Amino acid sequence: MFCFCVLCNFGTTWCYVQFSPLPPPSDSVPHHMAAAGAGFRLGQRVHAAGDPRRSGTVRYVGPVDGHAGDWVGVDWDGGAGGRHDGSLAGRRYFAAAGDRSASFARPAALSAGIALPDAIRLRYRVDDFTKEEQDEMYVFSTSQKRVSVELVGTNKVREKLKNLDELVCASVSFMGVSSTGSPEELQGLVPNLRQLDLTGNLFSQWQDIFSLCQALPSLEVLDLTNNIMENDTVESSLLKNIRVLVLNNCGVTWELIEKIKVPFSCLKELHLIWNKMNIITTPVGKVVQGFDALRLLNLEDNHIVSWDEMVKLSYLRSLEQLHLNKNKIKHVRYPSNLPSSVPLGDVCFPPFEKLQVLLLGSNEIEDFLSVDSLNLFPSLMDVRISDNPIADPAKGGAPRFVLVARLGNVKILNGSEVSARERREAEIRYIRLVMGKAESDDPEVIKQLHPRFAELKALHGIEDEKPTSRMLGPQKMASGLISITLKCVGPSMGEKQPLTKKLPSTTTVGKLKSLCESFFKLKDIKLRLFLEEEGCPLPQLLEEETASLVELGIGAGATIIVDEEN
Repeated sequence: MFCFCVLCNFGTTWCYVQFSPLPPPSDSVPHHMAAAGAGFRLGQRVHAAGDPRRSGTVRYVGPVDGHAGDWVGVDWDGGAGGRHDGSLAGRRYFAAAGDRSASFARPAALSAGIALPDAIRLRYRVDDFTKEEQDEMYVFSTSQKRVSVELVGTNKVREKLKNLDELVCASVSFMGVSSTGSPEELQGLVPNLRQLDLTGNLFSQWQDIFSLCQALPSLEVLDLTNNIMENDTVESSLLKNIRVLVLNNCGVTWELIEKIKVPFSCLKELHLIWNKMNIITTPVGKVVQGFDALRLLNLEDNHIVSWDEMVKLSYLRSLEQLHLNKNKIKHVRYPSNLPSSVPLGDVCFPPFEKLQVLLLGSNEIEDFLSVDSLNLFPSLMDVRISDNPIADPAKGGAPRFVLVARLGNVKILNGSEVSARERREAEIRYIRLVMGKAESDDPEVIKQLHPRFAELKALHGIEDEKPTSRMLGPQKMASGLISITLKCVGPSMGEKQPLTKKLPSTTTVGKLKSLCESFFKLKDIKLRLFLEEEGCPLPQLLEEETASLVELGIGAGATIIVDEEN
């Protein structure tokens, strides 16, 4: 939306104010925006007259018992917004998506939408303001008097807007657009358009989308979010120009994606959020083929449960980013059960060869085997596993330092960069943790439970000797001491300077609380201790009273926050 610059006179003071053109008045909407009698068809997308944001699908056209004239049965989007489920007075006319998502309306109360060229003209109109609009162009002075405004640069802006052939980005979201209109008219209107946002309109047929893309040869980014698309399609020529396609909340299935992948074979990004997908349907073989240029696939907020469905994507040869946040995935495994390489054409390559970013936040992953499997992805550097049980210490999951140590190649974890310093400290701390809590002395058992343990010990030159409280002699006692910084933050503790103390690595959390009471002279205060870690937005609560510092992986230089209950 373009803005005018407004020059306002407040007595002796002049200032500039930004002013956006008012939305088109209702009487400026083209005549064909209103519903034309009863000319609706089943499956047609419509919106309530005068309210393009309230859209739905026609499910019935005809008479209704006990009511005169023709009626249109609409199943409104979102599973709500209606009065019933498609049945009225004991008779079922159609089956709606929700218990109260359907209603009957007179044809005049519905709109079949407008053509895209009309919507662009309405959104980017350059007509002179009406007298009513001009009367609304004022500001209040300090004495609360209306002061008329003078538009500065109006002619220049109007002249620029008249040349819609220079427009490269356009948004006509929620304007009730239902058709492409004349391809020739559209191409002549915005021949250089590169990005088009059609969010929340009334498109449903792929023939219209293909015609639109063919009419705009410069178009690269097309956003169809909240347009409920049909799962049937027609043949189309190759659409080489489209690089980014957004089909969020469009009701599409992967079966449909397979049908449109030929015309959209040059896509670099495909966004499929909120489509309730749970399976990847492949017509031939076990893996998805095609989409040779696709670098980013966004499947966030769907209903994916099985990682096996994602394995079907493992041979998308250019895939660099796979977004799977907010699904229901429980386990992740690198597809080692598939052949090490699959010939596609004349080229062989391993599964997920180029995948660098894997976002798995807000799933249901709870096993370390899933974490360790991420090391097998050849190019993986950026991982998100936050909001999973395995990454939530409060639910028995691992703190950040354990995840950093187990993920040897990751450079970004949960959106935070893993610095060289953080990695070194995390790995050393992890080694201490494993040595302090070793479930077995059998190297094979340790390797199975902690695959990187032996590698990390060798890397950091740490001996095999397990720390023990039965150290003898001053030198061994000294070698068991670690330097810890203690900071008081409790509101009733008063101002206390941080203290740095050397403590035995076998000191338990319960013992450390007692020491803090003594160090800071705290009386009748129930303490809570937190570990402050680099890369973590919040300190980690140390809950287990009997756990020692070494068992928690806490080493020299650590900072413990001393707080109080409640």
